[in-house]
Amino acid sequence: MSGLDAFPGMGLDEVVAAADLQTRTDTKYLLSPERYRWFRDRLADSGDWACLDIGGRRRFSYESVYFDTPDLLTYRQHRQGRRRRFKVRTRLYADSGECAFEVKVKGARQDTVKERLPYAASDAAVITADAAAHLARTLWDAYGMRVPAGLEARLRTDYRRHTLVDPAAGVRITCDEDLRCVSESGAVESRPVSLVEVKSAKEGGAADRLLWSMGARPVPVSKYCLAVAVLAPGMHGNPWARALHECFPGVSRVRA
Repeated sequence: MSGLDAFPGMGLDEVVAAADLQTRTDTKYLLSPERYRWFRDRLADSGDWACLDIGGRRRFSYESVYFDTPDLLTYRQHRQGRRRRFKVRTRLYADSGECAFEVKVKGARQDTVKERLPYAASDAAVITADAAAHLARTLWDAYGMRVPAGLEARLRTDYRRHTLVDPAAGVRITCDEDLRCVSESGAVESRPVSLVEVKSAKEGGAADRLLWSMGARPVPVSKYCLAVAVLAPGMHGNPWARALHECFPGVSRVRA
């Protein structure tokens, strides 16, 4: 067996039970497809990892709609490295039609805390009354902050993901590929690259050590911020310069 078939399958309920990391540390790496395959094969060889499998499918299509103010407050907070920053999005699991409204904030130790609300796929590009209340509670509880005015859908990212899980360690790895970013101003597609994210309760586990041993180093990456930087005129993306070069070298905007 090769590729993802080299891993035993694990159902969604088992993945959630093994590595339900709504509060977590995320470490991101950008790898060429060839280097990622080498890394993935080493995980398969270890016998510790399984692959998320739903109905025989192991790669899944995602669509994420991001909400921001007219002056892109959440983007600017992230670019400036603000401690009290947040992100608002819907995530549609295109293969199943399931959808969630998500608010991501930073915890007291600067770990990522994600608050989720089940959502109707038909509402993926709007903030409903229930979602607005959920957002207001989350921001107030996290920061004592009120919801900024003018939050609306600003862009969408589409990509394909597969998920590997080490149930004994409670660690999850996602690999995102085929990234496409869409806004009113146009659309761009990333060149072939694997965005690998190690999600765990703490840094420095076996997966991170393997990545470091092959010369990979953590990279600041946000799919939303990459999309804004490449699609929004005048928005600088200096913190993500390396990721922008890896994903969109010399890209020019094209019509959606």
